Amino acid sequence: MSRIGKIPVVIPSGVDVTIDGQSVRVKGPKGDITQEFSPLAQITKSEDTVVITPTDSSRSAQANYGTVRSIIANMVQGVNKPYSKNLLIEGVGFRATVKGPKIDLELGYSHPILHDIPEGVTVTVSDNVKILVEGADKQKVGQVAAEIKSYYPVEPYKGKGVRILGEYVRRKEGKKSA
Repeated sequence: MSRIGKIPVVIPSGVDVTIDGQSVRVKGPKGDITQEFSPLAQITKSEDTVVITPTDSSRSAQANYGTVRSIIANMVQGVNKPYSKNLLIEGVGFRATVKGPKIDLELGYSHPILHDIPEGVTVTVSDNVKILVEGADKQKVGQVAAEIKSYYPVEPYKGKGVRILGEYVRRKEGKKSA
């Protein structure tokens, strides 16, 4: 039995939640998110809360409804205050620029890397090395940040690469000359 799933999701003022079967639409001042959920969780809305209950007592239904509750809570929070990830590029000649619906990454390869920015996510670059990824959908923001990082993960010897701010990277000593 999920402990998180038992807690109802409180809907703040200014946020509108619409439930159509297993589809949930959350609309707020910072965005609009729609998501389809598994039939193993029953979603009901009262005046200012959303309650999720398992449809039966099977193991998969018990495991699923806590996840559904967390996703809906993240949707409600995201349309009120957008999620963000800060990335930092370290390395000589490494830089990033936003060109329309794409981010142009120069990461020491012989060619620039153009990465598409999905709808609902905004990417801003400051000082050519600081990237801010923002959006109402927590999953999309994390996915875009992870994809940008995957082009050149931080290497442990010199520390060059793309890192998420606050992430710890274990550094290695390197070769010793006699």
